Amino acid sequence: MEVLERRAVITGIGQSAIGRRLNRDPLELTLDACIAAIEDAGLTRRDIDGLATYPGTMSGNPGFTGAGVTEVHDALRLELNWFTGGLELPGQLGSVINACLAVACGLATHVLCFRSVWEATAQGKGGRAGIGVGSGDGAGGFRASGMMEYSLPFRAYSAANWIALFAQRHFHEYGTTREQMAQIALNARKNAAGNPRAVYRDPLTLDDYFAARMITTPFCLFDCDVPVDGGTALIVSRREAARDLRRPPLGVEAVGSALRGRPSWDQFDDLTTMAARDAGAMLWERTDLRPADVDLANLYDGFSFITLSWLEALGFCGKGESGPFVEGGKRIALDGEIPVNTGGGQLSGGRLHGYGLLHESCLQLWGEGGERQVPGEPRVAVAAAGGGPLAGCLLLTRS
Repeated sequence: MEVLERRAVITGIGQSAIGRRLNRDPLELTLDACIAAIEDAGLTRRDIDGLATYPGTMSGNPGFTGAGVTEVHDALRLELNWFTGGLELPGQLGSVINACLAVACGLATHVLCFRSVWEATAQGKGGRAGIGVGSGDGAGGFRASGMMEYSLPFRAYSAANWIALFAQRHFHEYGTTREQMAQIALNARKNAAGNPRAVYRDPLTLDDYFAARMITTPFCLFDCDVPVDGGTALIVSRREAARDLRRPPLGVEAVGSALRGRPSWDQFDDLTTMAARDAGAMLWERTDLRPADVDLANLYDGFSFITLSWLEALGFCGKGESGPFVEGGKRIALDGEIPVNTGGGQLSGGRLHGYGLLHESCLQLWGEGGERQVPGEPRVAVAAAGGGPLAGCLLLTRS
């Protein structure tokens, strides 16, 4: 079987300023990241013939997206052969997976992939919005449909509530504890201390973790990612077109995008796991590399339990064993068995919605992690994003 994604490489990355309530135009942040990525690859706007994003322009979720394909296409005056954007993708990195397939099939040569958010500014002084239910300001006109007809009467407004139920089931089935899960947040904060773009860099202790207010059992404040403003972008190029560019290209060894269970937050066939189970299995079906070959993993941490789920799904530990695996934090530290969320993830670095994790993986493989650089010149990394019925992952190599 030819693995088509191996015809694709990552040739450049870029980020805008990242912060809490930057009060900047979201399109401006998006363009800052896009232009930086193009320049990082040693390309010009004339070289870009593909464009991909998740989710693109949408209403009803303030700050959830900073710009869509049409806005970026027009602002950069691009001449495109291919583009995509939408919400129905295998996780946030589904847009990057699509870009890999587009260049592999010859539909484009250099695809600009981007994701921007401005949730912190949009939030203002109010609370975080639930998915699809607006800002919670009492404005009329919203009418629930689908699963939310059944969840909203019980005040399950948010993915925090839904993912918490997965975590509770895992705790019940396997004896996972909050002390174990806390290591995801503590490890992220340690790594964020070496990331000048991270929004939370002060030390975090286990006592601090347990003193924080409960959000939705078993998640306390530090189990939930941090809304920020910012944009992230990268360039996916056809391998043959990347030989003379500024950077040594990073190979896309394999992708995972499968969803073999029900496409549901609350009716999945096994509520101790998520779609990550299927995406992770697919990834290893497409490569001869194994989990032991991976030098670092940047795994979605919209809520800390999702990272535990990805650790199991990608085979870094057995099913139900993620709690004992992370206990004490040594295995997932920068100098550990499998360094996890090396830039602080979304819990301390900021909620860049998956793209930040891929950006960090590229930095590490290029040896540009600075104070948080994984030792030993890492050569293989995995980036994974999505929770519930959404999941997508990429295995990257420095060759």
